[in-house]
Amino acid sequence: MLHTADYRSPAPFASRRVVVVGAGNSAVQIAAELAETARVMLATRAPVKFAVQRALGRDLHFWTARTGLDAAPLGRFLARPPAQPVLDDGRYRAGLAAGRPERRAVFTGADGAKLVWPGRRREEGDAIVLATGYRPDLPHLAGLDGALDAEGSPRHREGLAIGVPGLAFVGLEWQRSLSSNSLRCAGRDAGRIARRLAAHLARQ
Repeated sequence: MLHTADYRSPAPFASRRVVVVGAGNSAVQIAAELAETARVMLATRAPVKFAVQRALGRDLHFWTARTGLDAAPLGRFLARPPAQPVLDDGRYRAGLAAGRPERRAVFTGADGAKLVWPGRRREEGDAIVLATGYRPDLPHLAGLDGALDAEGSPRHREGLAIGVPGLAFVGLEWQRSLSSNSLRCAGRDAGRIARRLAAHLARQ
């Protein structure tokens, strides 16, 4: 069992039975890559949602940046993070339709090397790849009074730490924009938070 953070290539999984858990971009991309040399099941809670990667001759990110939707703070008005569709140029949807990888509802348990699928069907698996997202790992901030909540997550408002002057978090707040959790907005978010932090410290 491994997380996508530790996945490097399909080579170690050739001819194996692999279950990839998740319905996002990482899960579908890794499952499709593995399906070229392994038997792969993509385990998801719901059917995978797709978005067209290119529209009118341009990448989707070009259009969201050009229209301002990329950085619009729409997420702050929603109760939970919006589900992000899998960006597809056609091959991932085609692969799933052909059963490479095979999409299934998430297994309900495990008995040794056998996974228990809905309907009590049992099937052996050689590996499980968890594409279930990431969470902050910030124990080094535990000594800063008020920096983290009881679960170890940052206490912040729009990236600025609550109660810890001069501390800011980049890339954690999905509410800032629809794409602030992607690399393409890391620089934009960092610049915005740096300016906000400078203004905050100037008022102190």
